[in-house]
Amino acid sequence: MSRMKFAGKKIITIICLLVTVGILWFHGTIVADAAQRGHLTGETGTSTVIDPPGTYQTPEDLNRLNTANTVSITYSGDNGQLNGSLRILITLTLIALAPTIIIMMTSFTRIIIVLHFTRAALNTQTAPPNQILIGLALILTFFIMEPTIERINTEAIQPFENGEITQEEALEKGMAPLREFMYPQTQLKDVELFMDIAGLEWDGTLEAIPNSVLIPSFMISELRTAFWIGFMIYIPFIVIDMVVASTLMSMGMMMLPPTTISMPFKILLFVLADGWSLIIMQVVKTFY
Repeated sequence: MSRMKFAGKKIITIICLLVTVGILWFHGTIVADAAQRGHLTGETGTSTVIDPPGTYQTPEDLNRLNTANTVSITYSGDNGQLNGSLRILITLTLIALAPTIIIMMTSFTRIIIVLHFTRAALNTQTAPPNQILIGLALILTFFIMEPTIERINTEAIQPFENGEITQEEALEKGMAPLREFMYPQTQLKDVELFMDIAGLEWDGTLEAIPNSVLIPSFMISELRTAFWIGFMIYIPFIVIDMVVASTLMSMGMMMLPPTTISMPFKILLFVLADGWSLIIMQVVKTFY
């Protein structure tokens, strides 16, 4: 019985070898025949490239099948309007840079820090969660920056798309509203600090401050202002903690954490005083 199984396996092996040899011989015959005709694909010697790159003369020539052409960015119709491919490229670039622009040149930093201090003062840990705080900060940022965004769209984006100004002029006009927004929120000592570090002279005007100095000065000023507002928010909640801690000590309850008792009173005080409205209103007013 074992001899029959061995003989069967041997026959199957021989058949597989014969099939493999036949496939290789058939493939070699096809390749040799194609080589004799001078090409490996197609029925004639005509190349699949209709025109070599750069040989087209009219825009209609580009509509023909030409596998050698690659994607290019052009202006459509010579009217100054952006091509669809270029518009997509600019949009993706702005999306990639949006987080950096929002953090460095808008009111987002001050708002999110103040909201974080508010949650920390309430001692509610993760309530409200980070997603809600970031969403609220983004909405308030858009509300505060809406006039600036409208100016950028009117003075830079629309004229550039209509071909009225060049790219350099569009960048300069688009940056001007942001500079005018950042400058009043920036403290003079921060501007002088970075001007001294850069070794530049400053005559006290906005035009004499380069972006490399104005942006970090604005960020430092925003951090200082946000921390000062956070300190003011902490004061009433610290008073509640001290009162609760003194009461527990007078009652001899040394092992009970004061924060466990004070947190409900903090939340109650915050709700009765309409704390969210007061904080948001005062933070927004600091930009006007």
